[in-house]
Amino acid sequence: MQEIESVLKENRRFEPPAEFQSKARVQSFAEYERLYRRSIEDPEAFWGEVARELPWMRPFDRVLDWSGAPVARWFEGGEINASAVCLDQHLETERRTKTAILWEGEPGDRRSYTYEEAHVEVCRLANALKARGIGRGDRVALYMPMVPELTFAVLACARIGAIHSVVFGGFSAQSLRDRIEDGSCSAVITADGGWRRGKVLPLKAVVDEALDGLGGVHTVLVVRRCENEVAWQPERDVWYHELVASQSSDCPPEPMGSEDTLFLLYTSGSTGKPKGIRHTTGGYLVGTYLTARYVFDLREEDVYWCTADVGWITGHSYIVYGPMANGATQVLYEGAPNQPHPGRFWEIVERYGVSILYTAPTAIRAFMRWGDEHVEKFDRSSLRLLGTVGEPINPEAWMWYREVVGGGRCPIVDTWWQTETGAIMITPQPGAVATKPGSCTLPFFGVDALVVDEEGNEKGPNEGGYLAVRKPWPSMLRGIWGDDERFVETYWSKWPGMYFAGDGARRDEDGYFWIMGRVDDVLNVSGHRLSTMEIESALVSHPSVVEAAVVARPDELTGEAVCAFVTIAPGVTAEEALGDRLKEHVAAEIGKLARPAQIRFTDALPKTRSGKIMRRLLRDIAADREIVGDTTTLEDFSVLARLRGNED
Repeated sequence: MQEIESVLKENRRFEPPAEFQSKARVQSFAEYERLYRRSIEDPEAFWGEVARELPWMRPFDRVLDWSGAPVARWFEGGEINASAVCLDQHLETERRTKTAILWEGEPGDRRSYTYEEAHVEVCRLANALKARGIGRGDRVALYMPMVPELTFAVLACARIGAIHSVVFGGFSAQSLRDRIEDGSCSAVITADGGWRRGKVLPLKAVVDEALDGLGGVHTVLVVRRCENEVAWQPERDVWYHELVASQSSDCPPEPMGSEDTLFLLYTSGSTGKPKGIRHTTGGYLVGTYLTARYVFDLREEDVYWCTADVGWITGHSYIVYGPMANGATQVLYEGAPNQPHPGRFWEIVERYGVSILYTAPTAIRAFMRWGDEHVEKFDRSSLRLLGTVGEPINPEAWMWYREVVGGGRCPIVDTWWQTETGAIMITPQPGAVATKPGSCTLPFFGVDALVVDEEGNEKGPNEGGYLAVRKPWPSMLRGIWGDDERFVETYWSKWPGMYFAGDGARRDEDGYFWIMGRVDDVLNVSGHRLSTMEIESALVSHPSVVEAAVVARPDELTGEAVCAFVTIAPGVTAEEALGDRLKEHVAAEIGKLARPAQIRFTDALPKTRSGKIMRRLLRDIAADREIVGDTTTLEDFSVLARLRGNED
């Protein structure tokens, strides 16, 4: 197999702002290098010190056992409880009365909870679960809107040692059923409905459909959110508010072994059934605690907002566990970023004085498309740090984020990590590392990342290859639920002793990482393997383009041809001449080999409710094939119909 060719060129560089740097946790590149070197050369001492900052119920005997690679065992002998880390430890400090959650629903309703109040809610729910016979080791599926009760449910499960399996509230009944069945869940926590774009999503009805004819689930706990009518099975279904209100607020946390399973989170495989990624308690908490503290440079006075859904790993690690382990104040928002107007996010930033914003590149590109005026009408002076997560960010979107949203004064932490890694792996230290638009820069402490060829040999500067990790890290996945063989085959079989991330990447002359996207998304044009992300970045660098998705189209001559779906800026006319200019722009930016064979203009791209572009649908459209597979997570079904009619 030929190596992936890297063709993206980006030379802009931004040093950390002096004011930010003077107060940062890591204030110089030399300090970052010293800490990083120690974390790699003596990881057991480094991670042991970090771990001891958390409230262990029983101290661990050993930091790491890597003797049976790829099975790592971190902090063995130690006992800890994730709920106690996120809540109880703060009750002994001034954080007891500090605001933990500032919640806003899509219709505009609001609630807030201090750490003490959140502790009461979690304990009552934990006791409610126990009253329904749920205990240590039981699996509980959570299929909920972004309401505070979702955070409480995650922590209540952790408190009693039950294993939570959060399923994003946009998945279909079949997808939910598959996850409930695979995890042998005995209970489901859901809501009557959730608000999205002014409409009620009937979540309880989806749960009912998913459970039809499926045995094993004895309890469905239902949050009353939207007051929509729901079907009811009296023996199985219970109203959350009725059961929880009668419970005691005293629920001692269950001592959990460091390697006991904390949660399952399913990630779709390229083929076959979804994979139930298994994360354990001690190492995951240590990883999310430290990354949240250093990557976001968290301070007591910060108001932090991660715009993800708890249904994804970003929400697990950087809404629930990481920020709450650090005692942060954070914003939770239920709905769409443009409901009821395109400035909703910035209105929220202004209302709550958000100082740290962590969001996805696809959201940033949507904001670009909607226009600067929706950002600029709101006060964003409270912002001091911006972050991106979920996919590689195009350099031009990065620059827009920096200049328009951050006013040119906020560092950007572009983070690379995965469901499987549990915590951020490659990222700038915002007060120490200069940033480059489109690069996630350098590895986090303890992360021994590299770019290798097909045989596992390390590549030189600016040579495309495969992203791999050599050493174990605390928050790493411990397996695929019920399928250890698949765990080894998927992540550890390509090169002995190395984790294969599934992404293409390169390192530049400064050692910075540039993620080139999933190797599954690589195009093979005339024998050259090209990254779709780099071609998309070239297209977005044209002033007429705000978003692009590139896929392969079968071609008799070249094997595969580049087909680009392009959303243009307001006021720009979609015409054949523009398509020709864009093709030549790509050729000039990164070479004639990457010149698109076809440009298709569209007012929107097919995306999931989490904002991910559904490229497999675009591949079917480009090849004029029938669309197959689950499309229930699509945000807007009308996009597909419009795309079907679009030509050059």
